[in-house]
This record gives sequence, structure tokens and C-alpha cells, in this order.
Amino acid sequence: MDGTSPTQPSPEGRASRLISKQSKVSLTGGDLEGAWIMKHLDITVKGKVQGVSFRMSTKAVADQLGVRGYIKNAENGDVLIAAEAKSGLLDMFLDWCKEGPEKAEVTSVESHEGELKNYRNFEVVKKNFLW
Repeated sequence: MDGTSPTQPSPEGRASRLISKQSKVSLTGGDLEGAWIMKHLDITVKGKVQGVSFRMSTKAVADQLGVRGYIKNAENGDVLIAAEAKSGLLDMFLDWCKEGPEKAEVTSVESHEGELKNYRNFEVVKKNFLW
């Protein structure tokens, strides 16, 4: 058994449904050319997002989508994310961030485009010794 109950889908399962839903939408219209341009986003997630497996769940979703970068807790209780992927995939990733894992209570998500840093994978930063 994987530790999730039948009524509470795993983060990966919730992400799969989100990806499937988004894929159907993107195939039926929209800016398909722009959806494949690589972008970097700096994302701040606010609310009850620490102590609810937000970082690990987000890593699982990032790995499934092919998003690269990192996620870490901020001193003020927010979660900070640097994410790079094709624009369409980042849109799906942002949708995940707005919902988060089951126990999270996301109140807002802010994102700003930045310069590509060409991360190789997506990592969870456990401690930030630079605070």
C-alpha cells in the first residue's frame, strides 16, 4: 500500500488529471507556437504551505511535467520556487501551485518571469543557510 487513501488521490494522480485536462484544452486552440518557448519563473506561494508536504508534492509534479529548478521554504512561511520549462508546461505547473497537496491552503501565487538559468533537474532545498 502506498499510504494514500482511495478518497485522497496522490499528488501524482492529481497532477495526471490536471495534465490530461490541460492537454485537451491546449490541443483544441490557443497559442500553440508560444506554448513551446522555454521560460523561467520565480514563484512565491502563500498560505498554509509549510508542514503539509508542499515541497515534496511539488517536486513530484515538476518531475512529471519536466520542470527544472528548485523549491524551498522561506522564513516568513511562504514557499519559493524557481521553475524552468516550456511555457505551456509552466502554465500547468502554476495551476498545480495554486492548488497544492491535499492539506495545503494556498491563498495566493505570485510569479515573475526571469532569466533562464538552465537548471538540470528539480530539487527540494532542505535548509537555506544564507538567511
